[in-house]
Amino acid sequence: MKEFSYQRALDISGAVALLDADPDARFLGGGTNLVDLMKTGVERPARLVDVRELPLDRIEVLQDGGLRIGATVTNSDLAAHPEVRRRYPALTQAVLAGASGQLRNMATVGGNLLQRTRCGYFADVTKPCNKREPGSGCPAVEGEHHNHAILGASAHCVATHPSDMGVALAAFDAVVSYETADGPGELPLAGFYLPVGDTPHRETALPPGALITGVTLPPAPVAAHSRYRKVRERASYAFAIGSIAAALDVKDGVVQDVRLAFGAVASRPWRARTAERALTGAPADAETFAAAADAELAAAEPLPHNGYKVTLMRNLVVAVLTELAEETAR
Repeated sequence: MKEFSYQRALDISGAVALLDADPDARFLGGGTNLVDLMKTGVERPARLVDVRELPLDRIEVLQDGGLRIGATVTNSDLAAHPEVRRRYPALTQAVLAGASGQLRNMATVGGNLLQRTRCGYFADVTKPCNKREPGSGCPAVEGEHHNHAILGASAHCVATHPSDMGVALAAFDAVVSYETADGPGELPLAGFYLPVGDTPHRETALPPGALITGVTLPPAPVAAHSRYRKVRERASYAFAIGSIAAALDVKDGVVQDVRLAFGAVASRPWRARTAERALTGAPADAETFAAAADAELAAAEPLPHNGYKVTLMRNLVVAVLTELAEETAR
């Protein structure tokens, strides 16, 4: 591991100033991803700026009915919060589906959004990787890619984003707040992650040196009737091979409102807006759910060994929406 310095930030402006003065520095929250990457040599910061003690560890109920989640709130505290469980149950389920209890006790909301792909080629510094070294190539295209992207990828990168939490946040139109040396800013999660294109090393639209300070969930009555379902290769402590965050409102057998986001199929949490449009105002039945899934997945471009994900995601859409519709009808 490369030698590095460590400094604990005392306030938000001080944390931002430290990174502004040192482009090779990194913010440190729980460290559950960053420290691992430092051990393997993927990340080599000259300085770590510890932001864990900043006053960003609260979850607040907003007057409009939404929630404001501080960036240093731990995954465990987020999942256990009674208003998260009541207003956005799919978010609680998504967080609990990720990692282990010990890691959730350390990992933070801000860090979760910025975690890097678990692609084996990215993690192995002896292999080329366009995310790690732009222009070096993407061996996953011809190599091991059974758990790689089927949507929104490019010839330059076919890796997926590993976050469970991010999938639920994407379904509920979360907005990310940040602070820079030039002042505060906001990014809707829909625009937070950049398309892969030919620059897969540029993963987010955050300005250089920006510190995530929180995430806002706008009010969404439909979110109270939501679910997160994750499929993985073993029962626990594994990244998804496919996942879905879904919320559904049905009246008299017709879909009034719906939210859908997919995980483990793209370089970012994938908001299934084509499927949402197909479902809104349509009958709440398995045939409609399958047709909406097919419409969304028509854009899929699977690789030779991950085409199973198209069928998997179709089945997930039908199964989860059918469960939600049946619960509404009771």
